[in-house]
Amino acid sequence: MTQKDTNESPLIPVAMQIIIYAGNGRNKALEAVQLAKNKQLAAAYQALASAKKEITLAHQAQTEIIQNEAAGQHYEPSLLFTHAQDHLMTIASEISMTQNMIELFEVVLTDAVSSNQPSSI
Repeated sequence: MTQKDTNESPLIPVAMQIIIYAGNGRNKALEAVQLAKNKQLAAAYQALASAKKEITLAHQAQTEIIQNEAAGQHYEPSLLFTHAQDHLMTIASEISMTQNMIELFEVVLTDAVSSNQPSSI
């Protein structure tokens, strides 16, 4: 075994944090969409808020590494950390789209109620 094999990269635990928090955020975003589809908008917005909290935790973990590197700490490249960053950015976009979808559901439902038309959502 080489020295590199026996010492875990400091990026590995951070990458796992990012993946877990971002994954939790995705799950909450998906829950929010389902709630909105079921016309439970208040609950959908609560689930969306939870998704945003999770993605913020993931982003904070990434930011710590970036700040350390900017301050001069060197990290060996890590495929897992790169994957975690990709995961984070993809899910951040999904959460943004989830917010737009919930807002759209709200507009459609409000318009349907104000025009006395049954909503097809």
